[in-house]
Amino acid sequence: MVQLHDKRFEVFIEKAAIDERVQALAAQIQADYRGMNPLLLGILNGSFIFAADLFRHLSTPAEISFIKLASYKGTTSTGNIITAIGLEENIADRHILIVEDIIDTGRTLHSFLPQVLQQQPASVKIACFLSKPDARVCDVQPDYTGFDIPDVFVVGYGLDYDGQGRNLQHLYRLSDNQ
Repeated sequence: MVQLHDKRFEVFIEKAAIDERVQALAAQIQADYRGMNPLLLGILNGSFIFAADLFRHLSTPAEISFIKLASYKGTTSTGNIITAIGLEENIADRHILIVEDIIDTGRTLHSFLPQVLQQQPASVKIACFLSKPDARVCDVQPDYTGFDIPDVFVVGYGLDYDGQGRNLQHLYRLSDNQ
């Protein structure tokens, strides 16, 4: 159990399972992108740990960059997508792999994908650490998923609750015993 601000969280997915799944995703991505030099585009802040771990497990040539999009305040999505740091690379004719920490409503990527596609990349795929299919409002489907989880609030492994908890190695869920 960990306490962040006014809420308590319990272990949901342990670090060993996370590490194993990230390695498996990296192997699949490496096979799919062999010889293509993809650009991994991490969505900050939440994806930075997942993106770094995924990137370290790739032995095929690849590049990484980041963009900052935000929609969360506290434990719920505001529905408003804010772009704080934009895409600076020329992505025309590049193979792009968007790396997200979590896809729940899908609004963030639904809002961002047209901006990416407008720049005419060779291909665009999505890798997410977590997917919440039951929370989906927009039709955004990841190509690579670490874990499908129910519609619960989680922290750790890059995900936060009002700035805290990103550094937790395990993934934690909001405890029912508040």
